[in-house]
Amino acid sequence: MRGVALLLLTMSVLSWYVMLMRGWQALRVNRLANIAERSLRDAQALSDLGPRLEPAPDNAFRRVIDEATICLQLHPVMRARGDAAPPGAEWLASHLRQAIDDASTRLQSGLGLLASISSTAPFIGLFGTVWGIYHALIGIGIAGQASIEKVAGPVGEALIMTALGLAVAIPATFGYNAAVRNNKALLARLRRFSHDVYTFAITGMTRHLPETHRDGAPVHVVSIDAR
Repeated sequence: MRGVALLLLTMSVLSWYVMLMRGWQALRVNRLANIAERSLRDAQALSDLGPRLEPAPDNAFRRVIDEATICLQLHPVMRARGDAAPPGAEWLASHLRQAIDDASTRLQSGLGLLASISSTAPFIGLFGTVWGIYHALIGIGIAGQASIEKVAGPVGEALIMTALGLAVAIPATFGYNAAVRNNKALLARLRRFSHDVYTFAITGMTRHLPETHRDGAPVHVVSIDAR
Protein backbone atom coordinates (compact mmCIF):
# COMPACT_ATOMS: atom_id res chain seq x y z
CA MET A 1 0.00 0.00 0.00
CA ARG A 2 2.96 2.31 0.55
CA GLY A 3 3.92 1.79 -3.07
CA VAL A 4 0.44 2.86 -4.20
CA ALA A 5 0.58 5.94 -1.98
CA LEU A 6 4.02 6.85 -3.34
CA LEU A 7 2.77 6.41 -6.92
CA LEU A 8 -0.23 8.68 -6.29
CA LEU A 9 2.02 11.27 -4.65
CA THR A 10 4.32 11.22 -7.67
CA MET A 11 1.36 11.61 -10.02
CA SER A 12 0.10 14.54 -7.96
CA VAL A 13 3.47 16.30 -8.08
CA LEU A 14 3.70 15.76 -11.85
CA SER A 15 0.17 17.03 -12.49
CA TRP A 16 0.67 20.16 -10.40
CA TYR A 17 4.00 20.81 -12.10
CA VAL A 18 2.36 20.58 -15.53
CA MET A 19 -0.57 22.76 -14.47
CA LEU A 20 1.65 25.47 -13.01
CA MET A 21 3.94 25.45 -16.03
CA ARG A 22 0.99 25.61 -18.41
CA GLY A 23 -0.52 28.46 -16.43
CA TRP A 24 2.73 30.40 -16.57
CA GLN A 25 3.04 29.65 -20.28
CA ALA A 26 -0.52 30.86 -20.93
CA LEU A 27 0.18 34.18 -19.20
CA ARG A 28 3.38 34.59 -21.17
CA VAL A 29 1.81 33.72 -24.53
CA ASN A 30 -1.05 36.15 -23.87
CA ARG A 31 1.51 38.86 -23.15
CA LEU A 32 3.36 38.04 -26.38
CA ALA A 33 0.06 38.08 -28.26
CA ASN A 34 -0.78 41.55 -26.94
CA ILE A 35 2.62 42.85 -28.01
CA ALA A 36 2.33 41.26 -31.46
CA GLU A 37 -1.17 42.59 -32.12
CA ARG A 38 -0.23 46.07 -30.97
CA SER A 39 2.93 46.01 -33.08
CA LEU A 40 0.99 44.95 -36.17
CA ARG A 41 -1.43 47.83 -35.73
CA ASP A 42 1.48 50.28 -35.52
CA ALA A 43 3.65 48.78 -38.27
CA GLN A 44 4.08 50.26 -41.72
CA ALA A 45 5.85 47.17 -43.09
CA LEU A 46 6.28 43.57 -42.00
CA SER A 47 10.02 44.13 -41.72
CA ASP A 48 9.27 46.53 -38.84
CA LEU A 49 7.63 43.80 -36.76
CA GLY A 50 10.44 41.27 -36.29
CA PRO A 51 12.68 43.42 -34.04
CA ARG A 52 9.69 44.32 -31.84
CA LEU A 53 8.84 40.73 -30.93
CA GLU A 54 10.75 38.49 -28.58
CA PRO A 55 12.64 35.79 -30.53
CA ALA A 56 11.68 32.97 -28.16
CA PRO A 57 11.11 29.38 -29.33
CA ASP A 58 7.56 29.44 -27.97
CA ASN A 59 6.68 32.83 -29.49
CA ALA A 60 4.35 31.63 -32.24
CA PHE A 61 3.51 35.21 -33.19
CA ARG A 62 7.16 35.92 -33.97
CA ARG A 63 7.25 32.70 -35.98
CA VAL A 64 4.31 33.91 -38.08
CA ILE A 65 6.08 37.20 -38.79
CA ASP A 66 9.32 35.42 -39.66
CA GLU A 67 7.55 33.07 -42.08
CA ALA A 68 5.76 35.95 -43.80
CA THR A 69 8.99 37.96 -44.03
CA ILE A 70 10.83 35.03 -45.58
CA CYS A 71 8.08 34.67 -48.18
CA LEU A 72 8.25 38.38 -48.99
CA GLN A 73 11.98 38.17 -49.49
CA LEU A 74 12.33 34.87 -51.33
CA HIS A 75 9.32 34.77 -53.65
CA PRO A 76 10.34 37.71 -55.89
CA VAL A 77 13.87 36.31 -56.09
CA MET A 78 12.60 32.88 -57.11
CA ARG A 79 10.34 34.38 -59.78
CA ALA A 80 13.16 36.58 -61.08
CA ARG A 81 15.45 33.57 -61.46
CA GLY A 82 12.73 31.59 -63.19
CA ASP A 83 12.55 28.95 -60.48
CA ALA A 84 9.42 26.87 -60.16
CA ALA A 85 7.48 28.62 -57.41
CA PRO A 86 3.85 28.38 -56.32
CA PRO A 87 1.65 31.47 -56.45
CA GLY A 88 2.72 33.97 -53.80
CA ALA A 89 -0.54 33.98 -51.86
CA GLU A 90 -0.70 30.18 -51.81
CA TRP A 91 2.93 29.89 -50.71
CA LEU A 92 2.45 32.44 -47.95
CA ALA A 93 -0.72 30.74 -46.69
CA SER A 94 1.10 27.39 -46.58
CA HIS A 95 3.93 28.84 -44.48
CA LEU A 96 1.50 30.51 -42.07
CA ARG A 97 -0.50 27.29 -41.66
CA GLN A 98 2.72 25.47 -40.83
CA ALA A 99 3.51 28.06 -38.15
CA ILE A 100 0.04 27.61 -36.65
CA ASP A 101 0.35 23.81 -36.70
CA ASP A 102 3.72 24.01 -34.93
CA ALA A 103 2.23 26.28 -32.27
CA SER A 104 -0.71 23.91 -31.80
CA THR A 105 1.66 20.98 -31.29
CA ARG A 106 3.68 22.94 -28.75
CA LEU A 107 0.53 23.93 -26.84
CA GLN A 108 -0.48 20.27 -26.54
CA SER A 109 2.64 19.50 -24.51
CA GLY A 110 1.76 17.99 -21.13
CA LEU A 111 -1.94 17.55 -21.84
CA GLY A 112 -1.54 13.82 -22.43
CA LEU A 113 0.03 13.42 -18.99
CA LEU A 114 -2.80 15.36 -17.32
CA ALA A 115 -5.42 13.31 -19.14
CA SER A 116 -3.73 10.05 -18.11
CA ILE A 117 -3.45 11.10 -14.47
CA SER A 118 -7.05 12.31 -14.26
CA SER A 119 -8.38 9.05 -15.72
CA THR A 120 -6.15 6.52 -13.92
CA ALA A 121 -5.63 8.03 -10.44
CA PRO A 122 -9.09 7.00 -9.09
CA PHE A 123 -8.51 3.40 -10.18
CA ILE A 124 -5.04 3.33 -8.66
CA GLY A 125 -6.55 4.62 -5.40
CA LEU A 126 -9.25 1.95 -5.60
CA PHE A 127 -6.61 -0.70 -6.17
CA GLY A 128 -4.81 0.51 -3.04
CA THR A 129 -8.07 0.24 -1.10
CA VAL A 130 -8.76 -3.31 -2.27
CA TRP A 131 -5.17 -4.36 -1.62
CA GLY A 132 -5.23 -2.85 1.88
CA ILE A 133 -8.52 -4.51 2.81
CA TYR A 134 -7.25 -7.81 1.47
CA HIS A 135 -4.21 -7.70 3.74
CA ALA A 136 -6.36 -6.53 6.67
CA LEU A 137 -8.61 -9.56 6.20
CA ILE A 138 -5.58 -11.85 6.04
CA GLY A 139 -4.33 -10.37 9.31
CA ILE A 140 -7.71 -10.92 10.93
CA GLY A 141 -7.78 -14.52 9.71
CA ILE A 142 -4.36 -15.18 11.17
CA ALA A 143 -5.32 -13.60 14.49
CA GLY A 144 -8.50 -15.70 14.57
CA GLN A 145 -10.74 -12.89 15.75
CA ALA A 146 -12.32 -9.74 14.32
CA SER A 147 -12.83 -6.85 16.65
CA ILE A 148 -13.44 -3.17 15.94
CA GLU A 149 -9.96 -2.35 17.18
CA LYS A 150 -8.36 -4.77 14.73
CA VAL A 151 -10.55 -3.86 11.74
CA ALA A 152 -10.94 -0.07 12.01
CA GLY A 153 -7.27 0.86 11.58
CA PRO A 154 -6.32 -1.25 8.54
CA VAL A 155 -9.62 -0.69 6.76
CA GLY A 156 -9.49 3.03 7.44
CA GLU A 157 -5.98 3.26 6.01
CA ALA A 158 -7.12 1.32 2.95
CA LEU A 159 -10.08 3.62 2.35
CA ILE A 160 -7.76 6.63 2.47
CA MET A 161 -6.26 5.35 -0.79
CA THR A 162 -9.57 5.96 -2.56
CA ALA A 163 -9.73 9.50 -1.23
CA LEU A 164 -6.12 10.06 -2.22
CA GLY A 165 -6.81 8.84 -5.74
CA LEU A 166 -9.69 11.31 -6.07
CA ALA A 167 -7.55 14.10 -4.60
CA VAL A 168 -5.03 13.49 -7.37
CA ALA A 169 -7.54 13.05 -10.21
CA ILE A 170 -9.88 16.00 -9.57
CA PRO A 171 -7.26 18.80 -9.84
CA ALA A 172 -5.73 17.09 -12.88
CA THR A 173 -9.16 16.99 -14.57
CA PHE A 174 -9.83 20.67 -13.89
CA GLY A 175 -6.31 21.53 -15.05
CA TYR A 176 -6.73 19.56 -18.26
CA ASN A 177 -10.06 21.20 -19.10
CA ALA A 178 -8.67 24.65 -18.33
CA ALA A 179 -5.62 24.01 -20.53
CA VAL A 180 -7.80 22.83 -23.43
CA ARG A 181 -10.00 25.93 -23.21
CA ASN A 182 -6.96 28.17 -23.01
CA ASN A 183 -5.36 26.48 -26.01
CA LYS A 184 -8.48 27.08 -28.09
CA ALA A 185 -8.48 30.77 -27.15
CA LEU A 186 -4.77 31.17 -27.91
CA LEU A 187 -5.03 29.38 -31.26
CA ALA A 188 -8.00 31.56 -32.18
CA ARG A 189 -5.89 34.67 -31.47
CA LEU A 190 -3.00 33.24 -33.48
CA ARG A 191 -5.26 32.47 -36.45
CA ARG A 192 -6.68 36.01 -36.39
CA PHE A 193 -3.18 37.41 -36.17
CA SER A 194 -2.02 35.20 -39.05
CA HIS A 195 -4.98 36.34 -41.13
CA ASP A 196 -4.05 39.98 -40.50
CA VAL A 197 -0.42 39.27 -41.39
CA TYR A 198 -1.55 37.50 -44.56
CA THR A 199 -3.72 40.47 -45.50
CA PHE A 200 -0.90 42.88 -44.71
CA ALA A 201 1.57 40.88 -46.82
CA ILE A 202 -0.81 40.66 -49.79
CA THR A 203 -2.37 44.13 -49.77
CA GLY A 204 -0.23 46.19 -47.39
CA MET A 205 -3.29 46.76 -45.19
CA THR A 206 -4.88 45.16 -42.12
CA ARG A 207 -8.32 45.43 -40.58
CA HIS A 208 -6.90 48.21 -38.39
CA LEU A 209 -5.07 50.02 -41.21
CA PRO A 210 -7.48 50.50 -44.10
CA GLU A 211 -5.56 53.12 -46.11
CA THR A 212 -3.31 55.18 -43.85
CA HIS A 213 -1.31 54.72 -40.71
CA ARG A 214 -3.31 55.72 -37.65
CA ASP A 215 -1.18 58.88 -37.24
CA GLY A 216 -2.31 60.00 -40.70
CA ALA A 217 0.84 59.07 -42.62
CA PRO A 218 0.46 56.91 -45.73
CA VAL A 219 1.08 53.21 -45.22
CA HIS A 220 4.24 51.93 -46.85
CA VAL A 221 2.94 49.00 -48.86
CA VAL A 222 5.37 46.10 -49.20
CA SER A 223 3.32 43.19 -50.44
CA ILE A 224 3.97 39.83 -51.97
CA ASP A 225 3.06 39.08 -55.56
CA ALA A 226 -0.10 37.03 -55.22
CA ARG A 227 0.35 35.36 -58.59
